[in-house]
Amino acid sequence: MTTATIATVPVSGAAAERSRSQLKRDLRAAQLRKKITAFALIAPLAIFLLITFIVPIAVLLVRSVDNPEVATTLPKTVKALSHWDKKNLPDDAAFVALSSDLNIAKENNTGGTLARRINSEIPGARSVIMKTMRAMPLLNAEGQPLAVAEVKPALIALDEQWGQLEYWQTIAKNNSLYSPYYLLASLDMKQDRFGDIERIDDEQAVYVKIFSRTFVISLVVTLLCLIIAYPLAYWFSLMSERRANLFMILVLIPFWTSILVRVAAWIVLLQSEGLVNKGLMAAGLTKAPLELLFNRFGVYVSMTHILLPFMILPLYSVMKAIPPTYMRAAISLGSHPFAAFWRVYVPQTLPGVAAGGLLVFILALGYYITPALLGGPNEQMVSYYIAYFTNVTINWGMACALGSLLLAATLVLYSIYLRFTKTEVAS
Repeated sequence: MTTATIATVPVSGAAAERSRSQLKRDLRAAQLRKKITAFALIAPLAIFLLITFIVPIAVLLVRSVDNPEVATTLPKTVKALSHWDKKNLPDDAAFVALSSDLNIAKENNTGGTLARRINSEIPGARSVIMKTMRAMPLLNAEGQPLAVAEVKPALIALDEQWGQLEYWQTIAKNNSLYSPYYLLASLDMKQDRFGDIERIDDEQAVYVKIFSRTFVISLVVTLLCLIIAYPLAYWFSLMSERRANLFMILVLIPFWTSILVRVAAWIVLLQSEGLVNKGLMAAGLTKAPLELLFNRFGVYVSMTHILLPFMILPLYSVMKAIPPTYMRAAISLGSHPFAAFWRVYVPQTLPGVAAGGLLVFILALGYYITPALLGGPNEQMVSYYIAYFTNVTINWGMACALGSLLLAATLVLYSIYLRFTKTEVAS
């Protein structure tokens, strides 16, 4: 009896081990199936975000530094200028390489993009390049290709600009497929003839002012929204749930109306013969119509009206969660009602203020239609110039550079917000 029992123990232990191993395999297989199912559920959304959000942003960032026109159209010239000192005219080999590259560009019909790119740095370069390209190939009186020593004087005779250092320095400076040219131009900077970064002349510097104007307008609109939204959200939080829902519907009504329609409505209201001016004159407050359109005032009014719900909603959600007993306890302990409100209630609403302020500010940074229709030339924001370079001048590099800087500013603001929120949670 004892011997039989001892003999069966190892068999039972092995079976139990196999059972545990099988159970672990089944558990891992079940977990894998759950992961695959979860991934399959979110895959359409992930693909959609990848195609409509991630890929366009990546293309935007690449196009802001994309500079293929010179390097791909003049590869032999760029190679010949790789060791050039940029202080004297290049040697005969560079002129021969330029002649060969322009001849190939003429055959492939690719000289137009090169001409436009050089012309963006040297006004008038387009006509020089197109004229030179039409004269290709350079032949002597017998119709034979020129000798190496004859190409340089022939090109200079064709157009004296090829005897200027500026053209050759520009070609040598753009020897790479990628360049900071557009990003520097968006910050009112440029590369000099030796490739060093410097500021452009004050008469030509406009983009820093445009960015400053964009941030100032966005900041003022954010403050106006906060000033209006804070008491409204506080009032809504004190109402019964039924009344608060009714008033929130009124707040959300603008979401159901097109921005273009709302801007057009403000044009009707603020024009010289509009209801606002007529009301002011009828009340005797003004004797003549005020200039309320095509200036900063009209932009502030319309943008504040459109973005106000984005401030009210975060504030209301935070205020609704604050127990009213806190204020009553502070007052019952002898605090003045205003002091209790400022020291007890307001600090608890700061997350809503931060969330609403960040949301309104970021949305205001990218506004285009409202300043374009209600503002004058001095009220146009960065988005207006992005649209201008995209639709009018077809300068994708400049448009993407401005968009990249605007995206970088937005990401910096968002990272600052996350840092502050993490600090508050930790404390």
